[in-house]
Amino acid sequence: MNKRLIYIAAPYTSNPEENVKKALEAADKLWELGYVPYVPHLSHLWHSQSPKPYEQWMEMGSAVLERCDGLLRLPGKSPGADKEVALAISLDMPVYYGLEDMP
Repeated sequence: MNKRLIYIAAPYTSNPEENVKKALEAADKLWELGYVPYVPHLSHLWHSQSPKPYEQWMEMGSAVLERCDGLLRLPGKSPGADKEVALAISLDMPVYYGLEDMP
């Protein structure tokens, strides 16, 4: 049985430490519901070791998002997450705005 891969789109740059924590909390809940979460926020550690331009992180996220089965948008202002939602919509991918919306 293949589990559905869900991309977590959420704020990051406004408060990296807190936002990574929130994304991981959502990932734990997705896992408990039977999904496989993809957490782009985990690039936080990679970036601390080897910084990359914002655009490169977004390009990497988009490449992964194109392979996902759905996107979970967490609350909060985030131009990057909004771009990820727009990409998901353009791919006719389901976008969920809360865990309660997950099938």
